[in-house]
Amino acid sequence: MIAWKNMDALASYQDLLKADRVNIAEAMFGEAGAERVKSYSVPMGEGMDFNYAARPVDETVLAKLAAFAKEAQLTEKYAALYNGEVINTGEKRMVLHHMTRGQQGEAVVADGVDKRSFYVEQQQKIAELARKVHSGELTNAAGETFTTVVQIGIGGSDLGPRAMYLALEGWAKVNGTHKMKAEFISNVDPDDASAVLGKIDVARSLFVLVSKSGTTLETLTNESFVKDALAKAGLDASKHMIAVTSETSPLAKSADYLAAFFMDDYIGGRYSSTSAVGGAVLSLAFGPEVFAQFLEGAAEQDTLAKNEDLLKNPSMLDALIGVYERNVLGYPATAVLPYSQALSRFPAHLQQLDMESNGKSVNRFGEPVDYVTGPIIFGEPGTNGQHSFYQLLHQGTDITPLQFVGFRHNQMDNDVLIQGTTSQQKLCANVAAQIVAFACGKEDENRNKYFAGGRPSSIIIGDKLTPKALGALLAHFENKVMFQGFAWNVNSFDQEGVQLGKVLATRVLKGETDGALKVYSDLLGI
Repeated sequence: MIAWKNMDALASYQDLLKADRVNIAEAMFGEAGAERVKSYSVPMGEGMDFNYAARPVDETVLAKLAAFAKEAQLTEKYAALYNGEVINTGEKRMVLHHMTRGQQGEAVVADGVDKRSFYVEQQQKIAELARKVHSGELTNAAGETFTTVVQIGIGGSDLGPRAMYLALEGWAKVNGTHKMKAEFISNVDPDDASAVLGKIDVARSLFVLVSKSGTTLETLTNESFVKDALAKAGLDASKHMIAVTSETSPLAKSADYLAAFFMDDYIGGRYSSTSAVGGAVLSLAFGPEVFAQFLEGAAEQDTLAKNEDLLKNPSMLDALIGVYERNVLGYPATAVLPYSQALSRFPAHLQQLDMESNGKSVNRFGEPVDYVTGPIIFGEPGTNGQHSFYQLLHQGTDITPLQFVGFRHNQMDNDVLIQGTTSQQKLCANVAAQIVAFACGKEDENRNKYFAGGRPSSIIIGDKLTPKALGALLAHFENKVMFQGFAWNVNSFDQEGVQLGKVLATRVLKGETDGALKVYSDLLGI
């Protein structure tokens, strides 16, 4: 029997509060530090390891975290999720994004349909369309092949798929699987759509409209923008557009689209990259075989997340160390720092994933909680970030835990030797140096040059960023967020916080304003 309790009601949490603090600078110093780096590591599969040597834990803290995981029933709650229990209490829905990449437990039937079969069917339909496009069976009116795919969506319909496309674009070009260039239109700002339309050949472009409800204001506005451009080019928009939506939306059976692929209410936007939301654009861009590899990597990570042993479950371990840093040590933010240019938009995706999921101040039952929950998430790829915000990370008054990601080999197998080392070696040298610099600091009589150290970090180290590795990386962070939500006893799968602004914006557009809302509307020329 699962008991959904607030964190501060657990004896193991109270015990965790009493744990002696770990001095990271001392723990990471000298030979002891070297041994710690070797031993504080968990295999993630796909040539990757989660190394947490520079996080503020030791054997005692880890034992207390394991006790917390057991009392909080994290493994049981994960099983309840993938077995189809109603985990999204706010919207009274199941949470099934794991099922888009594999069957983790029992068969789940909803709306009279086996959900795993439903998701596989959508993937197969997308694969068939992609093959027709790539083979030239499906062309534009002039018989020309489509060369560009443009995703129109916002939030989870944009951030995840965009990040995944950019992560694999270089790899696909080197490996001969880059079938179509992908572009993305998300912002209702007309400059966004104009910029994309200005650099593509609309006659040879397929547009993927993504809206679960079929009523998303920004997305439908951008669709109209695109349809206008197609009409001005003398093109039939219905021959250039496909929809990804729910079966009950007004887009589902519309003659305005070449095809429609379906998602459902059991997959939130920020968890939808492995559904048709990511599947359509990624399969068109890289081929369905590459998308299948991506799913395989995610599925293997989901299986790893079932392990009851905390020290063999990297997602749960990462999550609970994060809870310890947030709730016991009081750190307000986490920086995601991938040392891979291909992951340039990955921090933005994780920002939505984490902050929209666990940015909650009430528990699963709508009751206020008396402890802090989700941290602020931000980040940029290294080494660019080093020349931007690392100053504050090293010497600022707040301590910010850091999550590095690094790979031994670059994606595109293209490098140069300069001053005895390659660019990739220079990149990897920087991330290694930053971990130790943050942890150990530097003594100096000149306080301006003094580094206190004690700044915690972890790193996911991989061989190369491949489709399977990317899937594993994505699932690791999705599962980390899930485990943290369980620990804080919040509902990680609704997002009421995005609704109020939408409601007020609709009032503004209808002219139904007064008070400050009217003045701001007037100032903006609405």
